[in-house]
Amino acid sequence: MDFIDYYKVLGVNKTASQDEIRSAYRKLARKFHPDLNPNDKEANKKFQQINEANEVLSDPEKRKKYDQYGKDWQHAEAFEKAQQEAGRSQQRRTYTNRSFDEATGGDEEGFSDFFESLFGGATGGRTGRSSRRTSFRGQDYQAELQLSLTDAAATHTRVLTVNGKNIRITIPAGVENGQVIKLKGHGAPGPNDGPAGDLYITFSIPDDPRWKREGNDLYAKVPLDLYTALLGGEITVDTLSGKVKLKVKPETPGGSTTRLKGKGFPVYKKDGEFGDLYVNFDIQLPTHLTEKEKELFNELRKLRS
Repeated sequence: MDFIDYYKVLGVNKTASQDEIRSAYRKLARKFHPDLNPNDKEANKKFQQINEANEVLSDPEKRKKYDQYGKDWQHAEAFEKAQQEAGRSQQRRTYTNRSFDEATGGDEEGFSDFFESLFGGATGGRTGRSSRRTSFRGQDYQAELQLSLTDAAATHTRVLTVNGKNIRITIPAGVENGQVIKLKGHGAPGPNDGPAGDLYITFSIPDDPRWKREGNDLYAKVPLDLYTALLGGEITVDTLSGKVKLKVKPETPGGSTTRLKGKGFPVYKKDGEFGDLYVNFDIQLPTHLTEKEKELFNELRKLRS
């Protein structure tokens, strides 16, 4: 497996903070996202490398192993464990003066060869060496998928490009911002024919100017003219399923809220269940009054006093 400089991929220094790594990843992920570069194979390849780099460098433990072992960072634990086992085995030998180099055939490069044989490198046919190749699970990938609020409110399919392959996934209605789903076996292939890693997708759902989402409920601030607030009437309100007419009671105070049951967000993986929509009235005072309007308002004030 060729060595990939993850720091170079994200365009950050080795001393970069987690915030700097996160910021660089988000900027590059948006730029090279397959949805924005549907027919650009190089952009898709770059997008995969960006996700791979972020998956490693955003995790302090993985980053530490990567800094120490480079391209073999995924096998660090297995290597360290093998070293420990070799040490214990050596202690059990009936002769105590035999060195690790002697145990590997007296080769000055014995330690390096031991590392290579552990991870599937050539054994060179040395007598007493095992030619068995150890397989390992592939690396997990991390990806961010942006959805609008209305997209997240309906079950639909998306096509993702991973390792040059198109993967069609179904996104259930009701997913939340920051929610993560796992696609098993769609990560990096495992070394030495080991099982592939998994793909973790994080959903990013920006705020919508029409509604604020809290769980499965939606909240909307709706302007209401003074005359309808005082005398009552009917207004049109936007919902996820289209526009609906809403009756306004006479003398409706500003800041009051009306609930539209079942007009909120769909409940995740529960067909037919929805939250509620809460409409908050924001009374708009008339401006640029004509002389006649001012006269009439003055008459009303006198009547009220």
